[in-house]
Amino acid sequence: MIKNISNLGDAALYCDFGKEVNKETNSTVIRYFKTLKHRKIIGINNLTPSYNKLIISYDLKKTNFKDIKKIVENISIDQKEDLSSNKIEIPVCCEESLSLDIERLEKKLNLNRDKIFDNFFSKEYFCYMTGFIAGMPFLGDLDNLLRAKRLETPRVKVPKGSVGLTEQFANIYTSESPGGWNIIGNSPLGIFDKKKEQKPNLINPGDIVVFKKINIDQYKKYNE
Repeated sequence: MIKNISNLGDAALYCDFGKEVNKETNSTVIRYFKTLKHRKIIGINNLTPSYNKLIISYDLKKTNFKDIKKIVENISIDQKEDLSSNKIEIPVCCEESLSLDIERLEKKLNLNRDKIFDNFFSKEYFCYMTGFIAGMPFLGDLDNLLRAKRLETPRVKVPKGSVGLTEQFANIYTSESPGGWNIIGNSPLGIFDKKKEQKPNLINPGDIVVFKKINIDQYKKYNE
């Protein structure tokens, strides 16, 4: 449940669910996020969930901090409710030219690339949040054997579609961007489309992701 509610700037409210970063805590954040979104409360103009926080932005012409705080404190959340997650398959090519940090990971993790790939592709991943760049999903939880720190020197440009690992999370770069995640492959699938105004994200908080390994010929066909 919410540990604390406080102001965030002039027109936003900050809900803190504690320090833990795990599926249980994040599922509670997502339940609040979905319930508030479904209620379409007057004055709320944006909801931003993260691992263990929820930011609620509102229009000062229509409401205020006190009223929104009262609504959040009294809203009914069913902790046992099925979140009805979508299960999404993401193709990933790990051909050497796309797997930019596989050699580094082999050394850091003391595993050969086959074991790294076998481990990575054998699991399902839970979307904790999206952000940093538009639509980028933060997916957990990586097996302990695959957890590595970020690059000491981040790249100026990480190619769009790159699939990266760091600590307990995997992610997918939805556009070319600076970044320091360990890149193990690239997906040809469009993860974010700003032209789809209502549903621009392919992956949303609470969704389950399964990665499927494809070869370079299959990868190229997506772009034909």
